[in-house]
Amino acid sequence: MATQPRKEQIAALLANDKEGPIRMLNLLKFRAVAKYSEGTEAALSGAEAYQRYAAEVVPIIHKTGGEIVFNGQANTLVIGDGELQWDMVSIVQYPSVAAFIAMTSSDEYQKIHIHRDAGLEHQLLVEC
Repeated sequence: MATQPRKEQIAALLANDKEGPIRMLNLLKFRAVAKYSEGTEAALSGAEAYQRYAAEVVPIIHKTGGEIVFNGQANTLVIGDGELQWDMVSIVQYPSVAAFIAMTSSDEYQKIHIHRDAGLEHQLLVEC
């Protein structure tokens, strides 16, 4: 299951850049137990590890001129077949594709990414 963009996905994002604000729709599925690469923090749930990431990423988003438009728990599948696959839904607005790329490439962001990776089982990220 994917938790990181592939090179061709970043290339498509850059190719579709309309040079204005973008919104990122995040569909998040958490691990039952966080999985840190060095094997520590195993007592945390995936949701708890992701909350550590979220607490530190929000100020970084604000520094880029971005904002959290919506963040909440996925509750009920209203249309569609099967079971609800997502635990959380978030929409984040950034001033531009360049701002998003600069943020996710920054050292400050890379330092906190360990919590995101430990907490997520799967993610869909859609620019809209």
